[in-house]
Amino acid sequence: MHSGPTGRLRALAFLPCLLGCGSAAEPDEAPGTGADELACGAPAARYASEVVAVQYGPGQAFGRDRMPAVVLGPPHGAGCCAGSLDVVSLGNGGAITVGFGPSAIADGPGPDFIVFENAFYVGGDPDAPFAELATVEVSADGTTWTAFPCTATAPPYGTCAGWHPVYQDGDGSPLEPEAAGGDAFDLATVGLPLVRYVRMTDRADLDGPQGVFDLDAVGIVNPVCP
Repeated sequence: MHSGPTGRLRALAFLPCLLGCGSAAEPDEAPGTGADELACGAPAARYASEVVAVQYGPGQAFGRDRMPAVVLGPPHGAGCCAGSLDVVSLGNGGAITVGFGPSAIADGPGPDFIVFENAFYVGGDPDAPFAELATVEVSADGTTWTAFPCTATAPPYGTCAGWHPVYQDGDGSPLEPEAAGGDAFDLATVGLPLVRYVRMTDRADLDGPQGVFDLDAVGIVNPVCP
């Protein structure tokens, strides 16, 4: 990592729920309707709601005193050319798993979820990202995991997380990945129709100033309601 987030220069709009969130219902309706649907349709339900597991690596430890709140809810990006301080540093090789209950992520049109780090463009140049990379994995049950490939060591970094600036600051509308920033992922890339967990693992093979992934938030573009 560079000299820590404090040394850095650093909108989720909500697509309609695929299963009809927001419909009115009485409290005694069957599970999966009514209050659960309303909760899923709320902005907060489009972001990670829990930290399922975390294992820190050595090195930078910024933000750990604010866990888990610092990675839940919406991102607080600082735009193209500066890094947000609303992050936790995983340390070299560290990993974090987040869940979205009661929501889940579905494979819909285009990107399905976004991982928000605190990357920025050096001097405002999109060809010069200050990137801190992580491999992203997804799971429907928290046991079987499928990874998005992340092997690049020079830009463009493909389906790694941690190389696109974050433009969204708090709850945003509408959620369009290009407007929100961050690193967008499409479940079709890995052939999965639905997942409930996302795990990010810092690239242990990378070290030095750009060697530690800092997580801000994870948001759902294509949600499924209970």
